[in-house]
Amino acid sequence: MSATPTKPLANVTVVELARVLACPFADMILAELGATVIKIEQPGAGDETRSFEPQVGDESAYYFACNRGKQSVTANVKTESGRRIVRELTQRADVLIENFPVGTLARYGLDHAALRAENEKLIYVSCTGFGQTGPYAKRKGYDTVFQAMGGIMSLTGERGGGPVKPGLPIADLTSGMWIAIGLLSALNGRTLTGQGCHIDFSMLDGQVSLLTLAAGRYFALGEVPPRLGTEHPGRVPSATFACNDGAYVHITCSDQHWQPLCELLSLQALAADPTLSTNAGRVEHRERVMAALTKAISGWSRQALCDACDAVGVPAGPINNVAEVLADPHVRARGMVSEFDHPSVGTFGALPLPFKFDGFANPEVARPPLLGEHTDQVLRERLGYDEQRIAALRHEGAI
Repeated sequence: MSATPTKPLANVTVVELARVLACPFADMILAELGATVIKIEQPGAGDETRSFEPQVGDESAYYFACNRGKQSVTANVKTESGRRIVRELTQRADVLIENFPVGTLARYGLDHAALRAENEKLIYVSCTGFGQTGPYAKRKGYDTVFQAMGGIMSLTGERGGGPVKPGLPIADLTSGMWIAIGLLSALNGRTLTGQGCHIDFSMLDGQVSLLTLAAGRYFALGEVPPRLGTEHPGRVPSATFACNDGAYVHITCSDQHWQPLCELLSLQALAADPTLSTNAGRVEHRERVMAALTKAISGWSRQALCDACDAVGVPAGPINNVAEVLADPHVRARGMVSEFDHPSVGTFGALPLPFKFDGFANPEVARPPLLGEHTDQVLRERLGYDEQRIAALRHEGAI
């Protein structure tokens, strides 16, 4: 009988000295890949997202969404005893992730230089809005500020309309992914050198890096890309079309899909026009092509159009709302809707990590911790504190 597969990060311990979304989301990814994530929370209050809407009983669905699988330890870093707990945990950890304003943790003796002196293999991740250096380093910001300053809002919105933010906190979520990529790279680098490092991550930097194709058009053409709604600046057709049942379908074609799409929609004149046989020609004649497609598609229902496109190999998909996504049979078959059992809320839905491993154990949905749930256990088992010491720490407000 073969041994039970191991989760790929089972040997990694992370101390999370962070709150809200970007860093907690990164750490949830690590936790469900097997890492031990010890989340440091403020006694009595915890991560402020515990109070965010929507509330489920006395708990927050917002907190649930990015804190699964962690251990919650309360420690007041404004007290010397609380800071000592963080230092002692970090001495035994592989990674510390923090998102305090620049310079704050140095005042508490919890900055990279201080903790690296006690653990030279420590990977210390600092996530701030604008980074540790530069003219904006001291500025404050949130997800939507970084979306605005990083360019994505300027690209999002209807043709001729004003800027629009995406429907999810893209700057926070993608920052969490950038953080996970960076620290996993550093962990591998540590196996090469035996040394830890400091990662200075700016959420604005992360948004700038996502500009990719928009920046490519600017570098190549000097073009500041306009807002085009669901249309693609360099591909036609690639857009969302309204159907006769009030629903929408998104269609994206390459050259090999153009003739099948025209035949499907009975657009013989477009199919026969040689100037439209290439994407470059269709981009040049965007208005004519889009007008014809919009008119033809307006006579179809969403499901009928999607089925017809699938039958002829034209890439298309319905614009699903959240309820439709979570009920989709393929999404369900791939195991992308799950749940956990919580001691005060009961069964609650969750979205698993999107990885399927062959050779490692797959990520499993775990429940988020109660505030301070693991404080005593971690102090006893990891730091060797006895019950009397733990009681004294609680009495003085350090935990």
